[in-house]
Amino acid sequence: MATQTEIAQRVVESILAQKLKPGERLGEQELADMFGVSRTLVREALMQLQARGFLEVRSRKGWYVVEPSIEQARDAFAARRAVETGMLRESALVRDAGKPLQSVIRRLRDHLKEEQAAIDSGDIAARTFMLADFHVCLADCLGHRVLCDMLRDLTARTTLVASLFQSSHDAQESCADHGRIVAALARGDADGASAMMLTHIGGVEDALGQSLAAVDPVERLRESLAPLARRS
Repeated sequence: MATQTEIAQRVVESILAQKLKPGERLGEQELADMFGVSRTLVREALMQLQARGFLEVRSRKGWYVVEPSIEQARDAFAARRAVETGMLRESALVRDAGKPLQSVIRRLRDHLKEEQAAIDSGDIAARTFMLADFHVCLADCLGHRVLCDMLRDLTARTTLVASLFQSSHDAQESCADHGRIVAALARGDADGASAMMLTHIGGVEDALGQSLAAVDPVERLRESLAPLARRS
């Protein structure tokens, strides 16, 4: 039997793999049957996910994966930039460049191999999950245990954004970015790795196209409600 935490984790992992899409419904009974638990336990897991910002309840309709707004999308990317670049820039492990760093580099390079294998396999879910998991793995490798859960949630949020706004960012490009970050870490260049992470996250955000461009909502409404041109 699955626990509340395991159910919540499975849902987040499915979001990271883009198997669960924004606006998709999650039925309590269906989940209870799937995991072999009570609806009460499922409801507790879903409430946990609601508190973390992944699900919403629609009156008399049930639980749904959230559909992030443009403002929420910008917030998620801004949070990732602050957390991930700061994590790399302030890492004592990278600056010491001793034996512990060598084991970190080996682990990250193994992760890069798994990313590339997932890309080569054509398994979209596997490659999407592995590319997102790199950021969680990086926090874990650098000893930032507290940040692991935070980054898992933040990357899941931006994955939802990418699903909703139809990201055009190439998986191979993401993997290459990760490789450059690891190479900078291997040189003990914390500032360089931080700068590359900033560029990487910016590239992912930019790939969302004009959807995230700053738009005055009042002006957008005005344009939408403008009278149709009539033929004379």
